[in-house]
Amino acid sequence: MARRHNQSPEDTVVFFRRLLGLLLPLFLAACVSPQSWEAVRVLKDIDAGEAPTALKESTPTPSRREITYSVIQPETGQPGFPQTADLYHPNRTDPDDLDGALVLVPGFTPSGKNDRRLVALAKSFARSGFLVLVPDLRGSRETRVRLGDARRIADAVVHLSGRSELENLTGDEGSSEIGLVAISYAVGLAVLATTETDAKERTGFLVGLGGYYDTTEVVRFTTTGAFRLPGEHKWRNLKPLRAAKWYFLSSNIDALIDPDDRAALTAIAEIRQRSGREALVDGEGRDLIAQLGPEGRSLYALMINEDPAQVEPLLAALPEALRRQLDALSLRALDLSHLAGRLILIHGREDPLVPFSESLALSNTVPDTELFLIDGFSHINPRAVGVIGQLQLADAIQAVLARRR
Repeated sequence: MARRHNQSPEDTVVFFRRLLGLLLPLFLAACVSPQSWEAVRVLKDIDAGEAPTALKESTPTPSRREITYSVIQPETGQPGFPQTADLYHPNRTDPDDLDGALVLVPGFTPSGKNDRRLVALAKSFARSGFLVLVPDLRGSRETRVRLGDARRIADAVVHLSGRSELENLTGDEGSSEIGLVAISYAVGLAVLATTETDAKERTGFLVGLGGYYDTTEVVRFTTTGAFRLPGEHKWRNLKPLRAAKWYFLSSNIDALIDPDDRAALTAIAEIRQRSGREALVDGEGRDLIAQLGPEGRSLYALMINEDPAQVEPLLAALPEALRRQLDALSLRALDLSHLAGRLILIHGREDPLVPFSESLALSNTVPDTELFLIDGFSHINPRAVGVIGQLQLADAIQAVLARRR
């Protein structure tokens, strides 16, 4: 009689994980059409970062170099200030053999365009035949939403559309239609960039990953966890990322006039981003909240509010400059008809930073939007997404690849 070996629960888990790793590619092959198999390869390459993949083995290593450029500003007719960006080239045998071009806009990351995940994503798109430009945005590095970055994104589109590498893609007007891929908070800025006259005519498509539509609803979710789908009256609830509201606070402090309020709220935000339990005191042990003036108290009251019905009154009580800034960043009141048929939105149903209802609302505003709501997907990291979510992500990647030449 064969001897039976006792197997620990941990060994069983490892066995089934390995089995899933072997069966998942076969399952995907059975479920995904041949036309979409490239999207699966690209998705696996994005997921792998710098690790080896089939796509890396079958394509040249893209080149990456930093460039500097300036763009004629439509309002003045004069060159703008010099800007820097990273340019990724597919490095195919024929350097003119490009299938498209896109501007990749980072979300919040202190590393900016040098963030390793962003670099890996740019290379994955380059392996797919895109010439990729990643602008260096101050707001991204500072983890602050800066309205001026919308103009910088528009400049990146204008510059890329006129590069000599794209001559074989150039239309009758002498410039190529450029794709925009924006991550998280940058989706709103990218949409605003397409409203600029010179960028509007050059933007062929826009991909938004985990973006927003209405800043009021983003504030509501960030502070209270409440959201609702378009047409609903009853609130839904999802636990937001604890630090999200304090990132939001940091991003809007500059709109306050009182320097003491800015200093106190900056300290509060830094403490709360680290831990929710530390005392809100300065280096001398003084209560930071007690140091706030009227402006600072109004913003802090909004941050600690937990009642979704109180968000509008608290927003109305904010300083005028801050209200104007939030209104300027919102997409709700804009005419976005120029994006009809050009918008691809990808959003995780479990997103703890921006609820998926925001992409749903934006898609309802722009005709012929391709919307992909991903099961099990949180914000921007595709790892740990189940089989169904991976198939949905593959469909989303296919929608982007279909925009190539």
